[in-house]
Amino acid sequence: MIHFLVYILVYPLILLFSILPFRILYFVSDTLYLILYHVIGYRKKVVMNNLEIAFPEKSKEELTEIMKKFYHHFLDIFMEMIKTFSISNEEILKRFKLTNQQEMDEFMGRNKNVLLMSSHYANFEWLFSLNLRVKHHGFAAYKKLKNKYFNNYIVRSRSRFNTTLIPTKQLIATLAENDKNKLSCIYGMLVDQSPKLGKAYHWSTFFGVEVPVITGTEMLAKKYDYAVINIETTKVKRGFYETKMEILTENPRTVPDFEITDLFMKKLEAKIRKAPEFYFWTHKRFKHMRVPEHKNTPD
Repeated sequence: MIHFLVYILVYPLILLFSILPFRILYFVSDTLYLILYHVIGYRKKVVMNNLEIAFPEKSKEELTEIMKKFYHHFLDIFMEMIKTFSISNEEILKRFKLTNQQEMDEFMGRNKNVLLMSSHYANFEWLFSLNLRVKHHGFAAYKKLKNKYFNNYIVRSRSRFNTTLIPTKQLIATLAENDKNKLSCIYGMLVDQSPKLGKAYHWSTFFGVEVPVITGTEMLAKKYDYAVINIETTKVKRGFYETKMEILTENPRTVPDFEITDLFMKKLEAKIRKAPEFYFWTHKRFKHMRVPEHKNTPD
């Protein structure tokens, strides 16, 4: 009952904000930045700790500048996420462009099923729009919300973009069923999150330290022999993005174990180093880490 009351109270506000022009939404974003960063200080210690580990060579002033830019971007993404509830297909395709459409058309023609490896970089919410550009049906793994009313609404809204959201726990079963029925599908997963230590099958080097990484995408690729694509997104300007679907492998079973995951992490780090303010630093990116052995050896 409480979840329903929250839904009927909050839903109209979300819908109202979603139909506002972008210029007003970004004004709201700038206002919220002053409150969130300067007044509340939301997770500033976590963000700074992440940045200090990732960029030990940078001064406190440089890290603070990155952090301020990040919070501006963080709130822009929040506004753009709300806008997703009412944005038209034409508008989102104009604002989130695929730079190698022809290459991907040829690639999809060769591969019946594809796994996408993506991260919390730039606007990962609008990745759903990529499914409007391919013939394959899109599936995306997500963490189910406790409020079933909001959860159902989000699931329905994403279906406008030729996307079916699947609770993470149901992904493997759904993929197996689709494969059995010989459906042409593309599956999107955010794979830069930290797994529980008990389920950490591999540690990868990330910004000079070793962290446990999610290997489920690589595991599924090898099991079903599905091609793997890395998503490379760039923020062009406020509210506009370009992405490239970069082929990691069309033959995953020929690649040594964990090499696909390590390659993804290497590319993610390189992308972050170019523009660190567009990565989501509010998560504890180095919650579990260890220094590589070679760093402990004397010169």
